[in-house]
Amino acid sequence: MGRQAVTIRDVAREANVSVATVSRALNGHSNVAEPVRRQVLEVANRLRYSPHAAARSLSSRSTQTVGVVLPDVHGEFFSELIRGIDSLARTSGRHLLLSSYHGDPEEQAAALRAMRGRVDGLLVMSPYAGQPGFLAENLPQLPVVLINTQQDAPAWPVFEVDNHAGALAMTRHLLSLGHRHLAFVGGPEHNHDARERLRGFRDAIAAQEGVRGSEFDGEFDEASGHRAGGQILALAQRPDAVFAANDMMALGCLYAFAQAGLAVPDDIALAGFDDIPLARFVHPSLTTMRVSIAELGASALKRLLVQIDADEAAAAERHVLTPELVVRQSSGGRAATAPARKKRSDG
Repeated sequence: MGRQAVTIRDVAREANVSVATVSRALNGHSNVAEPVRRQVLEVANRLRYSPHAAARSLSSRSTQTVGVVLPDVHGEFFSELIRGIDSLARTSGRHLLLSSYHGDPEEQAAALRAMRGRVDGLLVMSPYAGQPGFLAENLPQLPVVLINTQQDAPAWPVFEVDNHAGALAMTRHLLSLGHRHLAFVGGPEHNHDARERLRGFRDAIAAQEGVRGSEFDGEFDEASGHRAGGQILALAQRPDAVFAANDMMALGCLYAFAQAGLAVPDDIALAGFDDIPLARFVHPSLTTMRVSIAELGASALKRLLVQIDADEAAAAERHVLTPELVVRQSSGGRAATAPARKKRSDG
């Protein structure tokens, strides 16, 4: 499924130097001329060579370590995901080697290649997997399980959330309460989860006559939610409800509305997605789609450990988790039973 690993001998041959010189250059030793060092580094980068960080045990050929490569480690979603992975890893006697790449495909490619020789298997969440050949070219020859990752051609087990179904359910919930103008705050353009949640929102709006949907950009963080909240408040005709594609952005919207003196849900309803721990402790408590994030991480690791212990590649398979609608205070129910009162203009 992946390309053959590049060795230190390949780098030495291409750079026309000895293996010892390549080793010294890559390890920063001072007894290598600077032009030679630059040449070796250029060849190693061009060949996408990643040195082994440590030799595996000769008896077990096992590092007892699992690699985890994520888009980011900031925010409660990733914190919960790592918590689920770490909990099972500790009870299984495994260590974790964690890397993130902050939205840069080259950094993700380098992070994946750098795991070779350091770990027994990999958990990967990649928004770039839809690029033909991206995973096959960069994944080392190791057991791999993907999390919330769209594959260009199914080749590895994947654990994913049915984001489309979740967004459909939330949008329908807001419509069932009598809200007729809904705003949607989306996630990063190249994020698979974000695209699926947007698709679910659009499908629910398109299926209901006499309703209107407005869309605003977001980045799955509080700051972009706060910014979108300000843009929503600036509209000449304010929406009845806002559906943010994750809870962090919903909390940013909540703060923007509070700053403007609006009451949620009396003046404007609000909902999120993920059910991060903070969602139930804000005021008003946040209506959201519950994703068992820690369970998602633990389930993916459990499948990976089976693959590692079997010492064989796993067939491509999909494990889909369906989100659960959690109705709390922020979406409100008054609009479903009482006439909509005239809203003051903010424009």
